[in-house]
Amino acid sequence: MKIVVIIPAAGLGTRMASPQAAKPGKPTATKQFVELRGTPVLVHTLKKFASNPEIAEIFVPLRKSEIDSFRQRLEREAPEILRKKTVLLEGGEHRQQSVANALAAVSADADDIVLVHDAVRPFVTDEIIHDVIAAAAKYGAAITGMPAVDTVKQVERTAEGAIIKATIPREKIVMAQTPQGFRYDVLKKAFDEAAADGMVGTDEASLVERSGHQVAVVMGSPRNIKITTPADLDLAEFFLKR
Repeated sequence: MKIVVIIPAAGLGTRMASPQAAKPGKPTATKQFVELRGTPVLVHTLKKFASNPEIAEIFVPLRKSEIDSFRQRLEREAPEILRKKTVLLEGGEHRQQSVANALAAVSADADDIVLVHDAVRPFVTDEIIHDVIAAAAKYGAAITGMPAVDTVKQVERTAEGAIIKATIPREKIVMAQTPQGFRYDVLKKAFDEAAADGMVGTDEASLVERSGHQVAVVMGSPRNIKITTPADLDLAEFFLKR
C-alpha cells in the first residue's frame, strides 16, 4: 500500500495580510510563504511529511509563477524534501481544483491511500499522520478532528447581522483538521462526480460524503493549528519556542 500526500499551496491567503502589507504597491506574502523563524510555513509543513517513513510521494500544487523559485529554494535550503519524490505542479483557482490537478498526476492503485493536508498546518505529528492512514485504510475515508469546546449556534443571516435559530449539542460537533485521508478509488470517484455536477465542496471529506461514503474521525490535536492570521503566527512562534 502506497501513501501519497497532496499539500495544496496555490491559495492567496488574504487573511494573513496586515493593514500595512495591504498598502498599494507593497508586496505581500501569501500565508503559506510567510516565514516562521526564517523558514516559510509551507517548508515547515513539508518537512513533517518528508521525514515520515510512511509517506512515499508528496504533491504540491502551486501558482505557476511560484514553481521554479520554490524549487530553487528547496534545493538550497531543504533538499531532503525533494529527495522524498516531491512533485511541484500547477494548482488551480481554488483548493478543489488544486487537489484535482494533483490527483490527475498521481499514479496509484485503488487501495493506495491519498492524504490531503493544509499547507499551513506545520505542527502535525507522525502519530496523527499514522492514525489517519490506518483509519483511511480500514474505512476508506477519515479525517482528523477535535471535539467542539465552545457552544455552537445555528444562525440565520439578516441585513443587521444574525439571529440564533438553534443551539447544536457539542457532542454532535467536531472541528475538522487535516490530514484527511482516503483510499484512492474513493477520493477519485468523489472528485469525478463533483466535477461532473459543477459542485465545489468546503473540503475533500465533504465531496466524499456527497458521494455516499462514510467518513471516520480520528483525534487531532489542539497544537495542529491552521496558520491563517497574524495571531495564529504568534501562537506558532510560541509553539516553536516550547
